[in-house]
Amino acid sequence: MSQALINTVERPHWMVSGDFTQADDPFELYAAWFEDAARTELNDPNAMALATVDADGMPNARMILLKGVDERGFVFYTHATSTKGGELAAAPRAALVLHWKSLRRQVRARGTVEPVSGDESNEYFASRPRQSQIGAWASQQSKPLESRAAFEASIANYEAQFADVVPRPPHWGGYRVVPQAIEFWQERPFRLHDRVVFKRAAAGQPWAKTRLYP
Repeated sequence: MSQALINTVERPHWMVSGDFTQADDPFELYAAWFEDAARTELNDPNAMALATVDADGMPNARMILLKGVDERGFVFYTHATSTKGGELAAAPRAALVLHWKSLRRQVRARGTVEPVSGDESNEYFASRPRQSQIGAWASQQSKPLESRAAFEASIANYEAQFADVVPRPPHWGGYRVVPQAIEFWQERPFRLHDRVVFKRAAAGQPWAKTRLYP
């Protein structure tokens, strides 16, 4: 899945003016900001914080990697049996944050969460390095681990088991955050920042844009 959604032939009016608050399409704006971040961030411009909630409503947040964005939403991959996988199964809603310190920009989104198709998960899994594929089998993510040696033994076991092609584990796959709100924040001097939020009632509905006080 491509991070770039910009029509390079006809630049949107807001790109010409340089004022992101004039943008009408949040995914188009995200794509432009991500292209900037890919040029300036030293490590992982696609790193994001993902927040979920447990059965008691207690929030959980962790840093993960965003692996795809298009008009349908924001995609990441993980173990369905992990803590976040279990929380998403019980309460399929999430919030995410990407912060690009080099650009002094931030994007926030929240919405419902749905699994991506098996074909999408298979395609992405096949693109991963072999050791990452093995790791998806060897790690019982979020479960207690008695020692590093036990983990390394599990890795060796699956390396021997899958000498050729490594199939995708049935418990590993992708999730898509289908946003109902996406907010863009740009730092300005003296904390006089620019903020714009796009909201919609549901997927496929039109976006409404509101400028916010910093």
